[in-house]
Amino acid sequence: MKKIIATAALVLATLAPAAQAAQKIAVINMQGLVAQHPNAEGLQQRVQDAFAERVTEMQKMQEQGIEMQQKLEKDGAMMSADQRTEIERKMQSLQADMQLKGKALQEDMQKKGQEEQRVILMEIGKAVEKVAKAEGYDIVLEARSVMWADESNNISAKVLEAVQQGN
Repeated sequence: MKKIIATAALVLATLAPAAQAAQKIAVINMQGLVAQHPNAEGLQQRVQDAFAERVTEMQKMQEQGIEMQQKLEKDGAMMSADQRTEIERKMQSLQADMQLKGKALQEDMQKKGQEEQRVILMEIGKAVEKVAKAEGYDIVLEARSVMWADESNNISAKVLEAVQQGN
């Protein structure tokens, strides 16, 4: 009985490295795939278009601030102290409002950009899975995390083609 267990263990030990060696590994250049994705080109423009109205509002507020500053510089000497104080307070209020709205706009634009990029990454992920299964790869690694890989193991072009064909 001990001989059978020892023989079985020896057979399994010799087969394990062979099973591991049979694994097929591919690499992809994820950064390149994202950059070449059909929707990546217009991503920034789509984000800007989505918030164009708010950007225009911010520009108008900035112009108002410049006008107030110019009025204060031009007519400040002829104004009463109360008039100057009123304009200065309006400018401070406008600047605080601009900072608040500007920060919110920046955060919203960043969120929208991340959502758009997440869609791109999901499409690439589906394409990677499709190509890997079709080509019989067991593992797909990101090229930046690999010290070296033969170019024949790089499936980035095939993944990009799958993305362009709509997975």
